[in-house]
Amino acid sequence: MMQVPVRTLGVTLGDLLPASRSFGGRDVQVTSCCGDSRQCRAGDAFVALVGAESDGHDYAREAVERGAVAIVAERPLPVNVPVFVVDDTGEAYGRLCHSLAGHPSATSVKTVGVTGSQGKTITSMLIASVLEAASCATGIMGSLGFCDGVRMLESPDVTPPPAQLANWLRSMSANGCSHAVIEASSAGLAARRLSGVELDAAIVTNVRRAHLDQHGSVLNYRRIKERIFESLRPDGFAVINADDPASCRMLSRMDHPVITYGINEAAEVTATMVENLSSEQTFLLNAGSDSVPVRTSMIGMHHVYNCLAAAAYGLVAGLDLETVVQGLESLRSIPGRMERLGAGQDFATFVDVASSPDALAATLKSLRPVTSGRLICVFGAAGQQDHDERPLMGRVAERYADLAVITSSNPRDEEPLRIAHDILDGCQFPGRAHVLPDRGRAIGWALGEAQRGDTILIAGRGDEKVYHVGSQRIDFDDRDVVRCLLQGLEQVTLPFPKAA
Repeated sequence: MMQVPVRTLGVTLGDLLPASRSFGGRDVQVTSCCGDSRQCRAGDAFVALVGAESDGHDYAREAVERGAVAIVAERPLPVNVPVFVVDDTGEAYGRLCHSLAGHPSATSVKTVGVTGSQGKTITSMLIASVLEAASCATGIMGSLGFCDGVRMLESPDVTPPPAQLANWLRSMSANGCSHAVIEASSAGLAARRLSGVELDAAIVTNVRRAHLDQHGSVLNYRRIKERIFESLRPDGFAVINADDPASCRMLSRMDHPVITYGINEAAEVTATMVENLSSEQTFLLNAGSDSVPVRTSMIGMHHVYNCLAAAAYGLVAGLDLETVVQGLESLRSIPGRMERLGAGQDFATFVDVASSPDALAATLKSLRPVTSGRLICVFGAAGQQDHDERPLMGRVAERYADLAVITSSNPRDEEPLRIAHDILDGCQFPGRAHVLPDRGRAIGWALGEAQRGDTILIAGRGDEKVYHVGSQRIDFDDRDVVRCLLQGLEQVTLPFPKAA
């Protein structure tokens, strides 16, 4: 979503970027900035951003022709306006955007960043729920959309670009929000989208093997996740999962106070499972000498971890344990995250976003203890993404499910049967898997196979509403498919998208 650049009384670039080298003068005052030469307007400072497919330095002349009064770049440029040379234009752009917005994260809105391979969305929503239980008006930005206390809008970005992020924080402040929760994706951190934000707290849920198609290696991915701590205020604190080895390795490099949570390793905030059903679970939340039961309608050990992360933040933020528990219990469901769907059938059906081997394993392991019959898993792998994960997905489904139904999941320009074959390469007994590339038919087949006491997991897309096949973008929501099939409405509402 495009937003109009924020205009204020002005920022002097020489003061904002004291370490920069300037050519043409330092006392340049601007009231707006732009990172896209095509959108430059008179009076803008143009920031030459370097992306994977384009380099803003190549468009500096165009920006000046459109009215830019200064350029922020990573090297000197032959233009007739002042140029400020910095080490990283992405970082400078974030600082400039937030300064022009009045720097709300430094002045008026307490800001929490949440990153991790799994659990970012649920942890963010739990933190927001805990804060709301404490009567703290809270804005949120993440994969489910952006909310500034008044508006709620969907967005293709988990972590918005700096200009949008600054504008949303400014709107939150104007609408009376005292807190903001920001999901920090690895793509967002890699693009320096948190630059200019001052976080009061940074939460790392876990760091697993993920997004290697974007970041190249596990080491690169872990280093990118650590960037969230660069945005922590000097008096800010970190929340770390003590049971996650990769997260714990960050501790030796931390310069901020840390609170840990966990179940298996020693930690400040821990949990003990009491009861686990398909419709709810109860665990004891232990913090210091206090223990209190928490009952949630969302199930799974991974949800307990998310609750612990949110509880750890709330307790350090000064909230009492009773308020924290109230907030944890108030969040009853999240779209596409272990979302249970039913129409009176005698088997359980869940839709979940799990699309990586680790996430799929965690979800299946959570469902096994609450399943008296068979555990049926409908899943696939997206096209044009990490090929190495495909056989791992097959191995996980074969190990933790009784019946694996391999289907397509946004195949894009790849052949769905080729993707299915890659998944089968990880199976010890590939003949036991059922392959149906047409996702609609695969979901229908699984529902038709289910018997009393069975559990069906439809994994990989969660609350996604658009299905990508070839050049087509088709309206398709797994949850709508399940609801219609369970109610016998498939002939009316379900033109299933073909996988090829």
